[in-house]
Parts: sequence; structure tokens; C-alpha cells
Amino acid sequence: MRVHIATDHAGFELKEKIVAHLREAGHDVVDHGAFAYDALDDYPPFCIDAAKAVASEPGSLGVVVGGSGNGEQMSANCVEGVRAALVWSDATARLAREHNDANMMAVGARQHSEDEAIAFIDAFLETPFSGDERHQRRIDLMKDYERSVRA
Repeated sequence: MRVHIATDHAGFELKEKIVAHLREAGHDVVDHGAFAYDALDDYPPFCIDAAKAVASEPGSLGVVVGGSGNGEQMSANCVEGVRAALVWSDATARLAREHNDANMMAVGARQHSEDEAIAFIDAFLETPFSGDERHQRRIDLMKDYERSVRA
């Protein structure tokens, strides 16, 4: 699976470990930065680049990493066609995919251990959308609104 990933300085170290883990697991990882540690960098451009790539490539998924994951999630959700979920547990990772067909997830490097964050990402990537009609209906309502405000 193609996985787009991005971070800022707060998640840089963890992102490097995630990229190695995902590649070892056989995923095609596209790194959208940061490419070097810079304590003064800003996360929105990196996260938006990853989100634009996910939105333009159906079937791919994305991961954004930051200190808390909040701003990274918000940045990704600025891109039409992206449904990014803040993940903080195995359950939230799986439910984001099963119920919301999330195509991106955010995780906080300062909130979780490396092992926890990687486990959340693995759960997110391996969980399919349920396809249940009630969940699809809700996603379609969000898409309809998104299109109406961007028109």
C-alpha cells in the first residue's frame, strides 16, 4: 500500500522510525518531510503536501505526526477529499477506518511511545472501511457539505 507521511520537528525522530517500519513491512512510503530536524519549522506545508497526495491518489493512505497530532490533523483536513482522524488508541485507529473511511491519521509523538504510535498506524493501515450503509451515508453528508462550501 502507498502511504504518504509528513511531520515537523516535533515528530521528526518518530517519523524516521515509522518510515523504516512501514518500508520493512512492504509499504510504498512517500515522505513529504520534514527531511531534517529544524526546531523552527512549521507543520502545515508538510501535512498539506501529504494530504494533497492522498486526495489525488485514491487507495493511498496518509499519516501525519506532530507533538500532539492536533495541528497536523487540522492541516490535513484543509484539503478537499481528506478525512484525517486524530488517533490515540487502537480503537480510534480502527474506528476511523471502519466507520469513517478515514484516509489519513494523525498521531502525537509527545503523547505516545514509539511502539504505541507504530501499533496505532499498523491498526489504521490494516483496517478496511466497513461499507455499512449508515456509515457511508454520513460520509456522503460530509462530502456534500464540503463540496457546497468550496463551490
